[in-house]
Amino acid sequence: MGAALTLDWGALGLCALVCLGALLAVFTATWALAVRVGRHAVVDVVWGPGFVVVAAVGVLLARAGGDGDTGRQLLVLGLTTAWGTRLAVHIARRNAGRGEDPRYQEILDRAPGPPAAHLYRRVYLPQTAVLWFVSLPLQVAVHQDGPATTGWPLAVTLLGIAVWSVGFTFETVGDWQLVRFTADPATRGRVNDRGLWRYSRHPNYFGDACVWWGLWLLAAGHWSGLVVVLCPLAMTLDLVKGTGAAMTEKRMHSSRAGFTEYVERTSGFLPRRPRTSRRSAPQRGQEPSPR
Repeated sequence: MGAALTLDWGALGLCALVCLGALLAVFTATWALAVRVGRHAVVDVVWGPGFVVVAAVGVLLARAGGDGDTGRQLLVLGLTTAWGTRLAVHIARRNAGRGEDPRYQEILDRAPGPPAAHLYRRVYLPQTAVLWFVSLPLQVAVHQDGPATTGWPLAVTLLGIAVWSVGFTFETVGDWQLVRFTADPATRGRVNDRGLWRYSRHPNYFGDACVWWGLWLLAAGHWSGLVVVLCPLAMTLDLVKGTGAAMTEKRMHSSRAGFTEYVERTSGFLPRRPRTSRRSAPQRGQEPSPR
């Protein structure tokens, strides 16, 4: 598969170490800023740009070493920057004027020692590790030599762009629709079942998963891409069962009347036509996604 493509594993290993160091610096600086301003929710804003840092560092190292294909590198950097920047702007606007995130406040309140140091170990370091692991396909893709313009490499590259585009659209439109819905006094206190939210309870998380499968496909023109297939898989599982949909719905079930009926008729992740609900009840508010 992709015989025209090659990969310098030594250069990739160096890139992985440098990217890990860069991410540690970014998240440590973010932690210091959060301690100074007294609000750790700022770490959520850094999630998207953290991937941009990895893509940029990877491209710079690959170019310095004479590795990789310029077209593929620009594509990876461009798509990652577009996604990460949009997400950062969205989260920053959503969190503006709010207090500390309840998730982080609970960790601070239960800290056995210095709260800030405890949160650094519980939140900042794990996010650094997860981001680095999920970003491995980006690092692989920018170090692969050989143009993705023929045969299998071209096919998976085009497929990757298409999957990324679907995901970016779902995530962007879903977030925009939820922001408009929750800001409208006429719909305040109701569950959003309009637009994309009629077909999936988490169109933004579905879009996020597609983005990462699309970026992984950019590395799948060479067999080395198969080595990092666990990265988008782990991200998808987290969005479905971990800090994404599952965490959001746990709060919604316990605090929002009418959410059970919404669950009955609406797909939990993959978009599809809604089922006919067996019961009807007044619908109440829908919380924004934590990320």
